[in-house]
Amino acid sequence: MKQKENYSLEHLSYLKKQRDKSILINVARILLLVVLLGVWELSAVFEWVNPFITSSPSRILKTITSLYKDGTLFYHISTTLSETLIGFFIAVALGYSIALLLWWSEIFRKISEPYFVVLNALPKIALGPLIIIWCGTGSNAIVFMTVLIGLIVAILNMLGGFMATDESKLLLLRSMGASKWQILIKLVVPSSLPTFISMLKINVGMAWIGSIMGEYIVSKAGIGYLIVYGGQVFKLDLVMSAVLILCILAAGMYALVALLEKLVVKNKN
Repeated sequence: MKQKENYSLEHLSYLKKQRDKSILINVARILLLVVLLGVWELSAVFEWVNPFITSSPSRILKTITSLYKDGTLFYHISTTLSETLIGFFIAVALGYSIALLLWWSEIFRKISEPYFVVLNALPKIALGPLIIIWCGTGSNAIVFMTVLIGLIVAILNMLGGFMATDESKLLLLRSMGASKWQILIKLVVPSSLPTFISMLKINVGMAWIGSIMGEYIVSKAGIGYLIVYGGQVFKLDLVMSAVLILCILAAGMYALVALLEKLVVKNKN
């Protein structure tokens, strides 16, 4: 209350408008989702579209309930989630470290940068047979695919963030006799924090792409396995259910990164 007392009436009015706007947006999002689900359900019930092909919210709920009763729902979720998280953290940590090395050594950066660009453009699915030979047919192959897809993205994004450091600030620290290590710790790493958060957001999507792609190639369990199996036996309710679960998991992981961003911004201020 003391903090609010220091605000002017105009500022309080502005904050109220922003809060009301945020509430309106959230309510509109929920209503849009409800409308879309309602139209989808009605289209299936009245057979405006073929429910065998498009499924419906009620059929998806029934399928998810069946998976839960069978005791396989959380088994498949935990399998894919663990593979995704392991691949995500390895790709982020390794990508950040390699980007630091590239920033540190100009010669190393100029030699290797074209290769990273080529590897980033390479369709990773083409390496599927090699990954199976290298890593086998278990979770290791799926984690490797996840790391492979996220690693180059992490390297290129963080390198861009490191190289975008304010040149005038770099010159100032150099003129004051700061070592390269001090410049890295005091300036380059802190100033690249927004890029790091952005890279995390991008790599959330990359990690899920990698794990599902890996499960397409080789898996005996997981969300990707359910999608592939459902497509093979024409159980499209199962396919749609797996896709819905995947969307929820990916959104939850992205929300955690967004929460981390808010905490970082709050502590920074």
